[in-house]
Amino acid sequence: MAHILVVDDDDGFREGLVETLVDLGHAVDEATSGEQALETLRHAAVPFTCMFLDFRLPGMDGLAVLEALQSTVHASALPVVMLTGFASSDNTIGAMTLGAFDHLTKPVGRAAIQSLLERIGSSTAAGDAAGQPLSPLSVEPAGNKPRLLGVSETLREVQKQIGRAASSDATVLFSGETGTGKEVAARVLHDASKRRSKPFIAVNCAAIPADLLESELFGHVKGAFTGASADRAGCFAAAEGGTLLLDEVGDMPLPMQAKLLRVIQERQITPLGANRVIPVDIRLVVATHRNLGAMVEAGEFREDLLYRLNIIPIELPPLRERLADILPLAEHFLAEAAMRRSRDMRLSAPAQRLLLDYSWPGNVRELRNAIERAGALAPGPSITAEDLAFLSPKPDHGQPLLNPDVFEMMLPAAVEALERAMISRALELADNNRADAARRLGISRQTLYAKLAALKLE
Repeated sequence: MAHILVVDDDDGFREGLVETLVDLGHAVDEATSGEQALETLRHAAVPFTCMFLDFRLPGMDGLAVLEALQSTVHASALPVVMLTGFASSDNTIGAMTLGAFDHLTKPVGRAAIQSLLERIGSSTAAGDAAGQPLSPLSVEPAGNKPRLLGVSETLREVQKQIGRAASSDATVLFSGETGTGKEVAARVLHDASKRRSKPFIAVNCAAIPADLLESELFGHVKGAFTGASADRAGCFAAAEGGTLLLDEVGDMPLPMQAKLLRVIQERQITPLGANRVIPVDIRLVVATHRNLGAMVEAGEFREDLLYRLNIIPIELPPLRERLADILPLAEHFLAEAAMRRSRDMRLSAPAQRLLLDYSWPGNVRELRNAIERAGALAPGPSITAEDLAFLSPKPDHGQPLLNPDVFEMMLPAAVEALERAMISRALELADNNRADAARRLGISRQTLYAKLAALKLE
C-alpha cells in the first residue's frame, strides 16, 4: 500500500483522484495549495510514497513547489507526478527538468494511474526515484524563444525526454526526418539546461565543404593554409561552456569522424596548423535524418563514434504520426503571420480539412512554410482551401477526410463527424493497430476504445 499526497485546488478533480487511489488500496492525504502541501510533508508521521501535484495552484504554483522540494532533504527524492489541464512544451520540459517523475494531462484514467504507480514502485525499489535535479528553471512567458510545440502524446514523450536529458551533460542524438524540428529540439534542450546562460552554436555538417570542416570546428592559426591570414577560433571554442549542435552529423566525412571521436574522448581540440591543444567544456548534441546504424553496416559511419554519440537517443516523430498537432501548429503559425500583417486571420473549415488530409512530407517545416505562404497571399482574413491549393493531395488517400456537408451541421454532429473521420484515418495509417492509432491521435488507448464504442466503429 502506498502513502500518496494529492495536491489540487479543483475539488471535483481532487476528490475523484483520491477516490480512485483509495479504491486501488492506497492511503491518501489531500492539500489544496502548495504551501499546505509543503507543510503536510514536513509534519507527516509516515513518509509519502509519491505526490500528485497540480501545475496551477493559488499562491505557489506546481513548479515552485517542485523547486522547493529539491532543497528539502527529506523530500528531494519524492517521486512527483505533475498534473495540468493543458500541457505545453514549457510546463512539460520545466517539470521534467526539475525532477518530476512524470507529467500528465487531466483527466487521468484509472488504468493510467495504476500503471504509473507500478512504475513508481519499480523505480523506487531500484533506488532511482527521481534523480538529481539541477538549479531552478525560470519559466518565462511565451515569446521568441524556441519551443517544441505540440499536444500529441507522441510529442509529449519527446518533451519529457528532453526535460530529463537537460539535467545532465550527456551527449544527445536527435534523429528524425527532415523538417521535424531537430534543431529546435536541441535549442530547447540547451535552454532547459544549466548551460542556458552560455552560447548555443549550431553547425550544419552537410553545408560545409569537407576540406573546410576541420577549420570550421576546431579553428586555425595564421598561415595554416592559403588564405588563413589570421588566427580563427572554431565552433568548439565559440561554444565554450555552452552547447554545440552538429547538425546532419551523418554527412561528416570519415576522416573528420576520426578527429571528432578523438575530441570527444580527450575533451580538447588542436586548431589547424597549431602545435598546442586547447581544453573544451561543452555539451555536445548531434542530429541527423540518416539511419546511422545502417551507415555503420555500409562502412560509411564509424561504429565507435556512434557509440559515443548515441548516449541519449531522442527521435522526433514525423507530422503524419501527430495528427493531433496539425491544426494547433497551423493556428500558431497563422497567428505569427497575422501579427506580421497586423490583422486578424483564421483558417476556414475547408482549409482545416485540407491540412488534416495532407501527408506533410516536409513535416513541421513544410507546414510552417505553407501557412506563411497562404497568410501572405490570401486576399481576405480567412485562409480558404483555394489559398492552400498548392498542397497536392495524398497519393494514397484520394477521398477527403471529411465530407463537405459536415460544415453545415450543428456543432455536436460536426464534432462527432470530425472524431469519426480522424479516428478512421488514424486506424488506416496504423494498419488497424489501436495502440499506434491512439499515439497518432494524442489520446490514450482507453480513450480510443471508449470513442470506438461510442461512435460504433468497432
